[in-house]
Amino acid sequence: MRKMITALVACGALLTAAAPVQAVAAKDPVRALKAVLAAGGGVHITETTTLMEGTDERAERRREGDLRFNAKGEIVALDITTTGGEYGRERVIGFNHDIGGTAYRSGGLVAELRKHRGKTWWKDSHQLHLWYTVLLGDDLQLVNPTEPATLAALLKNGQRSESIVSGRITFKKLREVSVWFDGSAHSSWGDDTEISYTLTLSPAGLVSRVQSTYTLTGGPEEVVGKTLHIDTHYSKWGGKVSIKAPDPRDTTSELCSEDICRVLRLPS
Repeated sequence: MRKMITALVACGALLTAAAPVQAVAAKDPVRALKAVLAAGGGVHITETTTLMEGTDERAERRREGDLRFNAKGEIVALDITTTGGEYGRERVIGFNHDIGGTAYRSGGLVAELRKHRGKTWWKDSHQLHLWYTVLLGDDLQLVNPTEPATLAALLKNGQRSESIVSGRITFKKLREVSVWFDGSAHSSWGDDTEISYTLTLSPAGLVSRVQSTYTLTGGPEEVVGKTLHIDTHYSKWGGKVSIKAPDPRDTTSELCSEDICRVLRLPS
């Protein structure tokens, strides 16, 4: 009798341990995402990009900060700090408008080109790709799990095993569903280019991690043929995110290059 009771207790423990995994597998990620989407809400990200050339790998950039989305999951503002780039630490703040947007950059190359001493921010207005490629760089995460349509396509395109979803999607297919990707310069860099991706789901059914890999067949000469692996972690889904423009007293629209100062704008 004691052996039978022990066996039953052991089986119960195994079933209890398996319950969280089954719960994750049963969750509908799109429904879970829509439940946390609200104007003014957002998500915190940490991200590492690794550049791969043959057998050589090196960490290219590390990013951390907040994304604020609207009820559709579209990113309407961001505040991201990047380290590890060519020009050192840089912080960017961006706001989307119906047409174009406004960006603020501090540190990095901007610190070298500032005209006014004591001005820590450069303001750039009316740009179309503020936080996609021009603002965050050509090595950013192209897969955006805040967008319900994008998440649905990734789930449909991939294979799911408990809390992991893995698959591949072309630039063309991603552009059809993703406002984030469509707003990036990458969207015109080769329809047939494929992104391999792996999504990790939390017990609540929300995406806690996106790993993607792609080899660029178009774009600037320095990135063509390069393979990028981007590893992004997501936390604090639906938390209140307040992103404000820098103090105008610390902001300038002018940059200097070779003693020539003028209002410069990022290419759009």
